[in-house]
Amino acid sequence: MSAEPITTFESSLGEVGVELVQTTSDQFESALIPLLNAPAVGTQLPFENVSLPDTVETDPTVQELETAETGVTAAGYAIADYGSVVIQGGPDGEEPVSLYADEHVAVIAGSDVLPDMDTTFDRLAEDIRSGTGQAIIATGPSATADMGALVKGAHGPMDVTVVLLEDR
Repeated sequence: MSAEPITTFESSLGEVGVELVQTTSDQFESALIPLLNAPAVGTQLPFENVSLPDTVETDPTVQELETAETGVTAAGYAIADYGSVVIQGGPDGEEPVSLYADEHVAVIAGSDVLPDMDTTFDRLAEDIRSGTGQAIIATGPSATADMGALVKGAHGPMDVTVVLLEDR
């Protein structure tokens, strides 16, 4: 894959106030640990040779979700032009792990950074046809200005970090 979508993605993330941490699968845990504020919850990660540390609860209760400081989820793909990540829902509805905590860490493979919205719509259409129709497109921290001044974290995470697994 060309480095261009990743360069664009990094720039777009910066524009929406999201930090990008690039790492490899063998360095993943050491890159992730400094990003975690306990208690942390997460979903199992679908990437080869990558797993969450034991300090991340992967089968949280409702109370653990409500008290979590950090939520770690895999992003199915990203939209380089917008600095967005696509969090896909699973059959058990685990995608809310990314929404409850004040901090969201999205993990994505470099090969899953799509260049633009047209490509993303094509991929979303494929997902819907294959039965994976649930998805949340998230761009930066949650924010609203409905009542005047901008408020971060009104309906979701106040801080977002993307961990990009570099292709080898």
